[in-house]
Amino acid sequence: MSGRHSGQQQTHTVEGTDPQLYVAVHEPAADAGLRPVLLVHGFSSSSKLNWEDTGWVAALLDAGRRVITVDLPGHGRSGAPEDLDSYSPSRIRADLLQTAFDAGVRPLQDGEPSSGLDVVGYSLGSRLAWEFGATQPEITHRLVLGGPNMADPLAEFDLRAAQDYLADGTPIADESTAQLLKMALLLPSNNIFALLSLVEAIKAEPYDPAEAVPHVPMLLVAGDKDERAGSLPQLAELARKAGGTAEQLILPGRNHTNAITSRAFKQAAVRFLAGQEPA
Repeated sequence: MSGRHSGQQQTHTVEGTDPQLYVAVHEPAADAGLRPVLLVHGFSSSSKLNWEDTGWVAALLDAGRRVITVDLPGHGRSGAPEDLDSYSPSRIRADLLQTAFDAGVRPLQDGEPSSGLDVVGYSLGSRLAWEFGATQPEITHRLVLGGPNMADPLAEFDLRAAQDYLADGTPIADESTAQLLKMALLLPSNNIFALLSLVEAIKAEPYDPAEAVPHVPMLLVAGDKDERAGSLPQLAELARKAGGTAEQLILPGRNHTNAITSRAFKQAAVRFLAGQEPA
């Protein structure tokens, strides 16, 4: 795919990890000489829906940034492995690391602005990005976390109720589970059984952001109508106590679903990742 906004895109599978993982590397028309940006989408979304259709890839390419997008297992154009291990957050983070290396990412070096990697995550992607930044300090330069949370909502998902609903239409009592399943079923490209495998794997690896905190500059973003906005000060405090820094941005009138489309969010992220002051 090529064009004024999209630049050149190369796709490949991840060698040595999960050959069903769909990866795209988008090259800018004019390279700014800065490190690549890895974009990690949310649950039941895809790189196309989360990042391409919303203008994120185009905005980063226009800023001269090289962009790496990945579809999580069972999402978008990725396959749906049968083994549960492929869906565990730790395995996904390992696959993301391999993806970065395959795309030519090198360890951070002082005075080398093209070294390392910037990571942008949304919703589930923000959990994965937080843990990635905490466990891969040698390559992680900056993080942008949209719709982050102190706990992973998928951990409370009622798997049995979801399976009963899919089997015979039994109503789901838990509202959060019902909403998440409805959202997952909206996209024909989603493999619903793979998504339930992801939920099961997430339940087996509980998320505790205090357990490992990234020591890199972070931008935390949420809509003011997103209940997760309350997590921003808590995450920022964790970063501060760990010796890091975290800026916070609240988007007026936005909720968890539509914050990703915000022009203000994109502009703030592009500036932050370039080390510029907020506009």
